[in-house]
Amino acid sequence: MAGLTLSRARVMIRKTLEKGKEMDMNPLSVVVLDAGGNVIAFERQDGASPGRFQIAHGKAYGSIMLGIPGSAQMARAESQAYFIAAANGAFGGSLIPVPGGVLVKDSKGRVLGALGVTGDSSDNDAAAAKAGVEAAGLVAAV
Repeated sequence: MAGLTLSRARVMIRKTLEKGKEMDMNPLSVVVLDAGGNVIAFERQDGASPGRFQIAHGKAYGSIMLGIPGSAQMARAESQAYFIAAANGAFGGSLIPVPGGVLVKDSKGRVLGALGVTGDSSDNDAAAAKAGVEAAGLVAAV
């Protein structure tokens, strides 16, 4: 597989939102990026605040640009705040280094893109993202 398709991105989004409903989460917003950081698809549930696109995008974008999921970015920010601050500056302030940004990989470990989720706690966002990625037959690096 060369990359993520729109069809697969839509499956990931739908399954992420279903997991959020199952877990009784707040309204979620979900974005899927390709391996170059370009948006493939985005959805915002009714009731989600309007700024959620930027947050979901920042979670996914940081995962792609740094090659690590949001949980690892947060750990890095806690241990080396200067690095995340510098990286965020290099990327125009668009990183959101918290859980909910998930790398999407194929079965051989190749990064195909990232999924970003926001709307509930960061850990819940990450759990919903993981479910969405796995439902599409891919591997989530949470």
